[in-house]
Amino acid sequence: MILYIAEKPSLGRAIADALPKPHKKQPGYIEVGNGDVVSWCIGHLLEQAAPDDYDVKYKQWKIEHLPIVPQQWQLKAKKDTSKQLTVLRGLLKKADQIVHAGDPDREGQLLVDEVLSHLKVGVRKRQSAQRCLINDLNLSAVQKSLRNLRLNAEFIPLSTSALARSRADWLYGMNLTRLCTILGGKAGFNGVLSVGRVQTPLLGLVVRRDLEIASFIPVPFYELWAQLLTETGGAFSLKWQPSESCEPHQDEQGRVINRALVENVAARIKGQSAKVVRCVNKSKQQAPPLPYNLSSLQIDAAKRFGLSAKKVLEICQSLYERHKLITYPRSDSRYLPSEHFKQAKQVLSAIANNDQSLSSAVDNANPSLKSKAWNDAKVDAHHAIIPTLKKQRSGSLGREEALVYQLVARQYLYQFYPPYRFDERHLEVKIVGGLFSAKAKQCTDKGWKILLKESNKAVDEQELLLPNLTAGEDVQCTDAIISDKMTSAPAYFTDASLLSAMTGISRFVQDSNLKKILKDTDGIGTEATRAGIIELLFTREFLYREAKLIKSTAIGKKLIASLPDTATTPDMTALWESRLSLMAKREFSYHQFMNDLEAVIKELSGQVQPRSFVGLKGEGKKVSYKKRYTKAGSKAPKKKTTTKTKSRVIGKKVSVKR
Repeated sequence: MILYIAEKPSLGRAIADALPKPHKKQPGYIEVGNGDVVSWCIGHLLEQAAPDDYDVKYKQWKIEHLPIVPQQWQLKAKKDTSKQLTVLRGLLKKADQIVHAGDPDREGQLLVDEVLSHLKVGVRKRQSAQRCLINDLNLSAVQKSLRNLRLNAEFIPLSTSALARSRADWLYGMNLTRLCTILGGKAGFNGVLSVGRVQTPLLGLVVRRDLEIASFIPVPFYELWAQLLTETGGAFSLKWQPSESCEPHQDEQGRVINRALVENVAARIKGQSAKVVRCVNKSKQQAPPLPYNLSSLQIDAAKRFGLSAKKVLEICQSLYERHKLITYPRSDSRYLPSEHFKQAKQVLSAIANNDQSLSSAVDNANPSLKSKAWNDAKVDAHHAIIPTLKKQRSGSLGREEALVYQLVARQYLYQFYPPYRFDERHLEVKIVGGLFSAKAKQCTDKGWKILLKESNKAVDEQELLLPNLTAGEDVQCTDAIISDKMTSAPAYFTDASLLSAMTGISRFVQDSNLKKILKDTDGIGTEATRAGIIELLFTREFLYREAKLIKSTAIGKKLIASLPDTATTPDMTALWESRLSLMAKREFSYHQFMNDLEAVIKELSGQVQPRSFVGLKGEGKKVSYKKRYTKAGSKAPKKKTTTKTKSRVIGKKVSVKR
């Protein structure tokens, strides 16, 4: 008997539909016509054991217990899904062959692998287990995936990376959350001070941005534009480029902050002759943007429709599982396998059917064009999010589902349009020794940009004002215009910009050497966890929303102020994320990662000072001891709270997340 183990029931049913009939539905599995069986997990059936599972003394939160570092890691069954684990235990004993059909990502790999390990499946079965990678739940796609099984052993590094991530989150979150909560309680804080490997540096980004905005003082600066005239009467404008001698009158961004200096230059150049010193024309092109991964889709949906990251993920799951209109959504890849190019015409046909507003774009697409998106070297377990071959009935999607589907479809359509082509002109002129310059683009072929809804007319009109001149040619300065401007504070974070910060974290890293290492990595968090981490900060009342803006609460600000910089900046976390990615490629050691992590936790614990939590006195809410759960699902001891009882959480169990 072949046993197929899917990540969830919906995927299990899709696999069963692709196998011989008749089917016999049983509790927790489906028996197919040839005697094989399809079963499933229900998300993670197992989770990290709580500290008091290792030693009962850890039920009480005490500083002398920290740091808690398990010598032998334990997993335990979730109570609400333990029946399904029992089903799998029985099926695995009967199975001759195992097919791992977890979702095609890091967590999906670990989710089934940890069940096989926990249930002590024999070495022979484990070594011969196969891997089925399903990115599309439609019948033909599932059948194709079942015909292209790989050895599950190929994905051990991916599973190891996910395991290291899970244990790192437990170690970091459990120890620092307990430490900060105990110290906060002693200082008079009511509640849990949750600290996480990813959540706390993310909160730090928001807090520092808010403080920067609050302390921002606008400063005036000035720009000077020379109004010029060619010998043939063509008018254009160039901007003054201050020389090195002007540096004492400039800010860090090179903006001139001395108006008298600008007025002096303006007076000197009016009515003066000028000479062209450089005029460079280059023909350039811009390739179409790659198809979406989850983060890039969430960012665009937030910008265009104001949807939160969590909401976009929910919509994507519906489009994938319920409607079967897009491929696997929790993908971090923006590339496609070359073989998929054969289906381009069918996918385009499905898009035209499913979204009438894109039918003209489909008609004008060239399915023979092959963009850089098709690249086997950059595709492994999963590929970019694209539309499937399925054609839906008109009106079957909700409004927000239709909007997100259209984004995915349009991004796929870009791949079948030529590059955006333009001429770039760089013009430099000297006036009384001063340099004035400007750059302009002029579109020669809109290419894929013809699909953009935004109009480029205003830009095109401005570009036409820069004439084509030759070096040495004389022009006349007819006037000089001073633009009075004010520096502006940085913008508050939004869902789009916060997600963008998580994916492009190198912009916020302080260490210059580390910044170089992290420039091309995936940032902090994963595609599957970023939305949840952001929402967790709202749940903890560290962040709040003001319309589309995301701001930190007083508690969030004070928590960040209470922690050492290493715990609140992204440098360390981003480096760990980079090493986890390298681990998945067999380029970094699990043991080295965990040893380094344990050392950092001990170091950070020693840097957290009790007196730094005084600012939190009186903040927070009294926490009920009833129905508090850990990840393991166990209830904390019931205790009565009275007005005489200090509302501390010492002795409580809380879930630990990134």
